[in-house]
Amino acid sequence: MQKHLFIILLLFCSMNAFPQNKDLIVGKWLNATGKGHIQIYSNGNKFFGKLVWLKESLDENGNPKVDKHNPDKELSKRPVLGLVILRDFIFRNGIWEEGTIYDPKTGKTYSCKISLDSKNKMSVRGFVGISMLGRTENWTRIE
Repeated sequence: MQKHLFIILLLFCSMNAFPQNKDLIVGKWLNATGKGHIQIYSNGNKFFGKLVWLKESLDENGNPKVDKHNPDKELSKRPVLGLVILRDFIFRNGIWEEGTIYDPKTGKTYSCKISLDSKNKMSVRGFVGISMLGRTENWTRIE
């Protein structure tokens, strides 16, 4: 009995020694291609991310790139720079989930979950339906 009580106490103490901080993803991140910076921020209990820098922010005519692949014709005229591409993530059990990621290169939105590999590395998994049917990118924090 004492052994079980000790193990339960040890587990409880270890969970409190390493608290999960939902705000750990807040900050600026370099995407996997190195061509974009995404600023992740919280709004209430949800997390969002917008494109704040693009390696190539102008089109071939020297104009700001727009969201030309968006299926909504009105939205296809908005600038890509400043676009919110991560939406509505909630923090649960060490993972930011139930959010979406928008890909301006295709105009498609995918379900998404985010997990931290370390303080400065995170995995961003976009998927359709179930998480197994998707792709993971690794993003790096910009200090």
